[in-house]
Amino acid sequence: MTETIQRSARVRASELIGRGWLNTGGKQVTLEDLRGKIVILDFWTFCCINCLHVLDELRPLEERFHDVLVTVGVHSPKFEHEADPDALAAAVERYEIEHPVLDDPELVTWQNYSARAWPTLVVIDPEGYIAASLSGEGHVAGLTSLVEELAAEHEAKGTLHRGDGPYVAPEPVSRTLRFPSKAVPVNRTLGADDDAPGRFLVADTGHHRIVELADDLETVTRSWGTGEKGYGDGGPESAQFNEPQGLALLPEKLAAEVGYDIVVADTVNHRLRGINVATGDVTTLAGNGVQRLLDAERTRSDVVVGSLGTDPLNVSLSSPWDVLWSESIGRVIVAMAGTHQIFSFDPLTGELAVYAGTGLEGLVDGAAGESWFAQTSGLTEDAAGDMWIADSETSSLRVLRVSQSPEAPAVETVVGEGLFDFGFRDGDPAQARLQHPLGVTALPDGSVLVADTYNGAIRRYQAEHLAADGSTVPAQVSTVARGLKEPSDVLLDADGTTLLVVETNAHQLVRIAVPEEYLSVDEGAAQTQRPATAVAPGQVQLSVGFSAPTGQKLDDRWGDPTQLQVSSTPAELLMEGSGTSVGLQRTLQLNPEISAGVLHITARAAACDGAPGEEIPMHAACHLYQQDWGIPVTLEEGGDSELHLDLRGVK
Repeated sequence: MTETIQRSARVRASELIGRGWLNTGGKQVTLEDLRGKIVILDFWTFCCINCLHVLDELRPLEERFHDVLVTVGVHSPKFEHEADPDALAAAVERYEIEHPVLDDPELVTWQNYSARAWPTLVVIDPEGYIAASLSGEGHVAGLTSLVEELAAEHEAKGTLHRGDGPYVAPEPVSRTLRFPSKAVPVNRTLGADDDAPGRFLVADTGHHRIVELADDLETVTRSWGTGEKGYGDGGPESAQFNEPQGLALLPEKLAAEVGYDIVVADTVNHRLRGINVATGDVTTLAGNGVQRLLDAERTRSDVVVGSLGTDPLNVSLSSPWDVLWSESIGRVIVAMAGTHQIFSFDPLTGELAVYAGTGLEGLVDGAAGESWFAQTSGLTEDAAGDMWIADSETSSLRVLRVSQSPEAPAVETVVGEGLFDFGFRDGDPAQARLQHPLGVTALPDGSVLVADTYNGAIRRYQAEHLAADGSTVPAQVSTVARGLKEPSDVLLDADGTTLLVVETNAHQLVRIAVPEEYLSVDEGAAQTQRPATAVAPGQVQLSVGFSAPTGQKLDDRWGDPTQLQVSSTPAELLMEGSGTSVGLQRTLQLNPEISAGVLHITARAAACDGAPGEEIPMHAACHLYQQDWGIPVTLEEGGDSELHLDLRGVK
């Protein structure tokens, strides 16, 4: 069934204000310049996996309606690093964005359009009025219908102008690597001509291929993929990937059994791929290419880990970002960034399973089936068998204590505070801060290195340990190197004395000597700075609007199909109203002793194809609608006593 987007009341769109424009040939763009076009404002930030999903969802829409539709990406940053104009320009190139982008570092346009979450989409009609506003992803079908409707309406009125928009393509740049993301050392024989030592497998993400680099880190000795984004199995020169990220090299004996040596996280294709180095063939191991959402039935708090079956090609995945062969459990571990979870994959049986994470975005420790992650992006396994995770959106280093209980590992945070807390601070891990880390590797001495991506640094976590004199050395975080351009992975070189860093925005791999003395950095902690909502201390009524789209009805076969989860930072802000319960309304009691904080709200609703009042057919398609908000608030007398949000964000 097709989603129908309700039209907004006619409200004049606000001017587009920011620091500058990208993809316009250096020209400024105003709403007056866009008059006569249907405009989609895409409020995004380049750290956000949901925003990256929307970029890909919009591409077919932009192609189909190229003469009447203009998409404008409004980049409103979450992290401090994302406000750097050079970092934004690199992201626009990396994600091959082919529409104008407004740089909105002070969130001026974000405020003018009352955006509250990334991503938010606002549709403006050819006369400059807001037609609709939506939060989250998955709206393309409804947007298609709305664009068709607006095009027909305004063509009849004579207010639709067909033709090219303001997009100007940048000049292409030739590079050996383009935004490489992950690397693994070749530590065993791969094919007949494998005498050369010191080789590395690299995800050449911007070229949509996998390459093998020689020890000089410049010579490509072989590659897999055409270099054009797409999806297709086949030989090394015909297979296609779409922004591949993580790589795992299987043990030699296992590889001989299953028929492939390398597992690839093919991120934008939402698949795991396999490469047989001897033949060069690329095959699909798991994923049907359809982006995974949590099952519609799982709208309550009893989401558990477990098997997804042994038919992996019929299972949906969501932006797998890294993969790791785990010796401790004998599986491939997958950082499933799109659903904020950890998956496992058995190459012998094909079984896929959720290994940890409820799918809710945030930082919650505890049992694997109760833990929350936020865009899991990097994996490593230490000598004890524990798995370390770079949890990027919470700027944290997490660990799955597999060694204590492989079947029921517990999740523990060693560095990091929450979704909106970051910084650059060494010392006590409880006070240390990272900024959107993407890579992690365990060292032989038991310490862990982190590619602290948005700080441009390599950091080191060392747990409490005994010194040579028998004294206890407390746990600490230190800085190994800094001044790098978005490092997204780090590993120990074969000689054991140098580090190999994947320096993504410098389009290279570099070696760094391990210093005898680590730096000590304290540039402070920070929180995401967004406009705060003034609310009254005491009782506040929270409500989330949701209506099942046309052709669907709420799925009430298992009770109330809606759910709210509410928490706060600091926790003391909420005196009453925290926790999880069914329904989309909640009475909150805010602590008058707390002057400011952040309300973390997740709303979910399940609907299935069918008409209201009729029984849902047995094989009806069901849909889970979910949105996460982190809303900064200040407590002020005379502030709002009601807070209304839209799950299906129609104004």
